[in-house]
Amino acid sequence: MSIKDHIKKVKEISSGIKRPVKLMEVCGTHTVSAFRSGLRSILPENLLLLSGPGCPVCVTPNDYLDMAIAIAKQPDTRVATFGDMIRVPGTESSLEYARAQGADIQVVYSPLEALKYAQSNPGRKVVFLGVGFETTTPAIAWTIKNAFEKSTANYYVLSAHKIVPPAMAALLQGEIKVDGFICPGHVSVIIGARPYDFISRDYHIPCVVTGFEPSDMVVGIEMLLQQIADERAEVEIQYSRSVKREGNPEAQAIIREVFEECDTEWRGIGVIPQSGLAIREKFAAHDAALLYPALELPAPAENPGCICGEILKGIKLPYDCKLFNTVCSPSSPVGACMVSGEGTCAAYFKYAKRS
Repeated sequence: MSIKDHIKKVKEISSGIKRPVKLMEVCGTHTVSAFRSGLRSILPENLLLLSGPGCPVCVTPNDYLDMAIAIAKQPDTRVATFGDMIRVPGTESSLEYARAQGADIQVVYSPLEALKYAQSNPGRKVVFLGVGFETTTPAIAWTIKNAFEKSTANYYVLSAHKIVPPAMAALLQGEIKVDGFICPGHVSVIIGARPYDFISRDYHIPCVVTGFEPSDMVVGIEMLLQQIADERAEVEIQYSRSVKREGNPEAQAIIREVFEECDTEWRGIGVIPQSGLAIREKFAAHDAALLYPALELPAPAENPGCICGEILKGIKLPYDCKLFNTVCSPSSPVGACMVSGEGTCAAYFKYAKRS
């Protein structure tokens, strides 16, 4: 079938459902793809795409940023980070502002860069900001294991890793009501499709693991609508060229070896049980949170006008925020959802901004 045939099928199935249908894109890359391709504009009127908490930068809490900034100000210390964390606002500052004041903060494209720097500069502590979902976790776990095995004593990770399925469950227990999940492709390459089984089994919500091309999304949406029309709730894989039901066993193994599940806070959402990854005791010598246990940090606080939390939960849209496109923009972000390229507010600002 051509993409036009799939679009026609989406409209046909949707018209037969005869009620509003809400599908949530768990991943921010899906949100951007749907906007950039114009997919949203050709969907049936009774079909609504909601953006979820699938942007790791957006859900990283203030106190983590505050600690990262405080660590960066310590002597003989370099903080290494992915670039999308630089401008995320903490309680009082950002990594970008701290760097402008002289803190040693380096943007890297891979945690391996940070590890190599630590190995070449044994007199400096190197702290990598471990922010991300299951997609980036295996590579960071490998650097911790490598540092442990090669006695690279000056390499540390400040872990804020998060697990996607528990967040999906938390959303279903809240205010938002969704009819189906467009499950994240990159995350599912690692974890597979099985971790979503409880959603279809316990909540009777269909799930489709979907790729990021517009054609992928159209087919994924069609598969979800067909399940809804058939009154089925299963976990299906559209992104079969990259995702297997069992995922990547080797990647899962190194995650389990280095990290253990823990309760963790999601910015704007709250603490979600067993949704985070903490460094295991075996590798505690590389845990930056234990290296700096007594740093003075500001009491974490969000801008009272920012509704990022409600946007991440799919309860409200960026248009509902009084700060959106007024005092909050990509050049002057107030909330994390406007900072990241995968953030919902940034996507709406770039592709669907209202004058």
